[in-house]
Amino acid sequence: MKLLSRLLTGFCPLLALGCASHQTQTPYDLVITHANVVDVETGQVRPNQTLAITAGQIRRLENTSRTLAATRTIDAQGKYLIPGLWDMHVHFRGGDSLTTANRNLLPLYLAHGITTVRDAGGDLTPALFAWREQIRAGRLAGPTIYTSGPKIDGPKAFWAGSLEVETPAQIEQALDSLQRLRVDYVKIYESTISREAFLNTISAAEKRGLTTTGHMPYSATLGEASDRGLDATEHLYYVFKACSAKEDSITQAVQNSLRTAKPLGLFAVLPTVYRTYDPAAAARIYRTLVKNKTAVVPTLYIQKLLAELPETDHSRDTLLAYIDPKIQATYARRLAGARAQSAATRAFNKQLGAKFTALVPAMQQAGVVLLAGSDSGASNSYVYPGTSLLGELELLVQAGLSPVQALQAATINGARFLKADQHAGTIRAGNDADLVLLEQNPLANIRSLRQINTVIAHGQVYTAADLRRMLLAVKH
Repeated sequence: MKLLSRLLTGFCPLLALGCASHQTQTPYDLVITHANVVDVETGQVRPNQTLAITAGQIRRLENTSRTLAATRTIDAQGKYLIPGLWDMHVHFRGGDSLTTANRNLLPLYLAHGITTVRDAGGDLTPALFAWREQIRAGRLAGPTIYTSGPKIDGPKAFWAGSLEVETPAQIEQALDSLQRLRVDYVKIYESTISREAFLNTISAAEKRGLTTTGHMPYSATLGEASDRGLDATEHLYYVFKACSAKEDSITQAVQNSLRTAKPLGLFAVLPTVYRTYDPAAAARIYRTLVKNKTAVVPTLYIQKLLAELPETDHSRDTLLAYIDPKIQATYARRLAGARAQSAATRAFNKQLGAKFTALVPAMQQAGVVLLAGSDSGASNSYVYPGTSLLGELELLVQAGLSPVQALQAATINGARFLKADQHAGTIRAGNDADLVLLEQNPLANIRSLRQINTVIAHGQVYTAADLRRMLLAVKH
């Protein structure tokens, strides 16, 4: 027995060593070596990092030169690894006849490093859910999709597929239907919704624990919407109105006009808002947004593009070749409206854009959470999927944000807003393997986001050549 015990004592360490050796030889799906990992939370770069990825998840992240067994290895020497970008305002819409055309936009997002998008309301919800499952299963190349499903609006809403509400009962029915669909959040729109229905929708959704975002009628104020629980405001028109020293009287004038034959809309009162901008009022609304954790989606890029639309010829845009002619046809309405603008309106739109740009660094300094969104999609003329978000980030930096602050708006801020930050938005062990490998450091120059070497989405590797082939497949 003593001899057997001694033999077992000597054998067990060897057995353990053999088991450990066997375990280390189990190959990971992908290993990335020598990467400069950009920490978007701290703004620091961690050099010479090794990432091991299996089943679409980062399993290891460490500073090591140790060789790890892998089915595929990428040497990232001299390159920079960032989390996949999030476009926090896109649209898939246009009805059944545009379903395929919308699906063909998905590769454009991946080709520009965007691995997650937030659909801000449309009329293709069943298709979106189908695409989402196909993407998760690896049968369709595209970004992770979060969606609001149909928008909530008032009677005779502008956008097709909207849920039209006026009474408390209709609001509850609309929210019931959205919860049955299992949407990711609730989007409220302002084309015909009343002040009361808008605010009551926020309150009703808040009671259910639902996240809400929206455009808002100028008959309500952003402050009261934020106090009701609005989680994010889309675009800057509503923040801007709250920066007016005359916000209350403007709001009252809009409310009074609703009882007349010529109700005042957003664009009718914007010149008055512009003239009455007040830094003290701006500081107050920023404090309210911070207190209530109401985020802002600036969408500077589309505002600039639309302001310049009357004088810009987009007919030779290279990306137009990837947009289905059916979607291109939806650009006509905005284009015709832009060309019909007076010289005074064109000048004002550019002044407004400059003022909107100035709001961004002030909000960032005040602690308002900013989310980067492009507003790309059918009907939004020449706001191309993918490149428009990169343009948005460049404009955020031009406005005064640092590159890391702009990156936060397109990564961790989006993940936190959609309550996905426990597995997305940063590069760390346990997170989804949604990554972008860049040739240059984006913290030094935000335009480095356009120098993509490799995109990894759901653990699937897309080299620059792969991305080019994907785009060629949808080129018209």
